[in-house]
Amino acid sequence: MVADLFHYGHVGMLRQAKEHGDYLLVGVHADETVMSYKRRPIFSMEERVASVEGCRYVDEVVADAPLTIDRAWIERHNINLVLHGDDFSTEMEELCYRIPMAMGLYRTVGYTPGISTTDIIARIRAAEVD
Repeated sequence: MVADLFHYGHVGMLRQAKEHGDYLLVGVHADETVMSYKRRPIFSMEERVASVEGCRYVDEVVADAPLTIDRAWIERHNINLVLHGDDFSTEMEELCYRIPMAMGLYRTVGYTPGISTTDIIARIRAAEVD
């Protein structure tokens, strides 16, 4: 995950993810990785990792997680299930999760409507104009 401007939508997704198992490992992508498909994160890697680590549902955070999850990553971290929010496009799912999908390890969890990092940024910009 990016986990930029960590908010209750992120917490909800992580809560749902934790319900699928007894140990939740969360990968946080590096700025360069994120910028390959969206804008540069506002929070630094350290801030984003600390935010995720502070979430009660998370057992472990791995910084600089790859965008594309391969078999080696799954085996190295002893992963039984790979989860992502259901807001990802089919194209991005194929790019990032082709291997876990083929292995039968990929599932989605519900996106929290009404909140997103993009929405928070828009609210901040709107408040600056007022």
